[in-house]
Amino acid sequence: MKPSAPITHDLLTIPRTLPSGPVNLIGMSRAVMLEKLLEIGTPEKQVKMRAAQLWQWIYQKGERNFSHMSNLSKNYRELLSEKFILDVPKVISKQCSKDGTRKYLLQLAGGHEVEAVYIPEEGRGTLCVSSQVGCTLTCSFCHTGTQKLVRNLTPGEIVGQVLIARDDLGEWKNLNGANNETRLLSNVVLMGMGEPLYNFENVRDALKIVMDPEGICLSRKRITLSTSGVVPEISRTADEIGCLLAVSFHGTTDEIRDKLVPINKKWNIETLIKALKGYPRLSNSERITFEYVMIKDVNDSELDAYRLVKLIAGIPAKINLIPFNEWPGSPYRRSEWPQIKKFADIIHRAGYASPVRTPRGEDIMAACGQLKSETERQQKSKKEITMEAGI
Repeated sequence: MKPSAPITHDLLTIPRTLPSGPVNLIGMSRAVMLEKLLEIGTPEKQVKMRAAQLWQWIYQKGERNFSHMSNLSKNYRELLSEKFILDVPKVISKQCSKDGTRKYLLQLAGGHEVEAVYIPEEGRGTLCVSSQVGCTLTCSFCHTGTQKLVRNLTPGEIVGQVLIARDDLGEWKNLNGANNETRLLSNVVLMGMGEPLYNFENVRDALKIVMDPEGICLSRKRITLSTSGVVPEISRTADEIGCLLAVSFHGTTDEIRDKLVPINKKWNIETLIKALKGYPRLSNSERITFEYVMIKDVNDSELDAYRLVKLIAGIPAKINLIPFNEWPGSPYRRSEWPQIKKFADIIHRAGYASPVRTPRGEDIMAACGQLKSETERQQKSKKEITMEAGI
């Protein structure tokens, strides 16, 4: 099924005020960085070496001041300072949950805002990254979905969220020789604000830096991209990014999924499942994660569980059951624990892992489905939200 409009909406990557002056190197691909260094007069014989040095300073050491890059000559550092900048989003506020979760409100070029969330766990730490300001999908259970889409994030703004978290964790000085397992920030998930596959090129370019062995150097198996089901871009994700895939599923019939995840009206369950069965990287070692939010009396029946098992038959998968995280004006309520356990047991008996995600950061509105920037809010009443959800 071909879409009637460009999938990635590239024209939306526009700040309110276009930046002028020095060019930001953060988020720039290696190839473009080489071009830019040549343009400012870097000798052709030196340009690859200079690009490699900058790459390591920025992404391995977290340096954002050219004058501190000691293996570059003073004159060259001054030239770089005149022509380039090393900018990341500005941290407007940081909230810390009682469970250790940290939520960052970040201001982008032009004044727009997004949120990113760091979740510490035993032996690992996961950063939940945003890819858009707002969201175009209007999923009725998701707080971000009540905020209209403003624009896509640039590669620099996406990578910048990782750099900011590392700044806050004080991790740069401890990274030399550290593997993924010993890092405070060991995993990245594209599960923040926005639909990553509606900003494919920028997400891809940012994740290539995150996975670059001479860059941030996270294994592709430590990165998970979550989509609500942008079918035409699913196989492309495997081919051009190669990270793990998660799908926001949430409904076992088209009637229910149309309400919870309206993109289902464009690519229904049958079409989505067909695309997932053909996913190029599908294997027992690289299973697809099905995210399933548990909403009381909506999608949490035992019949739903049996239908879910039948739908995903033949797909190496695990199912993350997510107790619904309530937010102001939400038309839904969280499933009762006994019902969640019954649901999980049915899936487990069918041979699938069915962990129930422990809600994190609820006290600071940082849990799954709760993210929403402060100044871009659409002021909607509970009645309006309920009517839009069709319930």
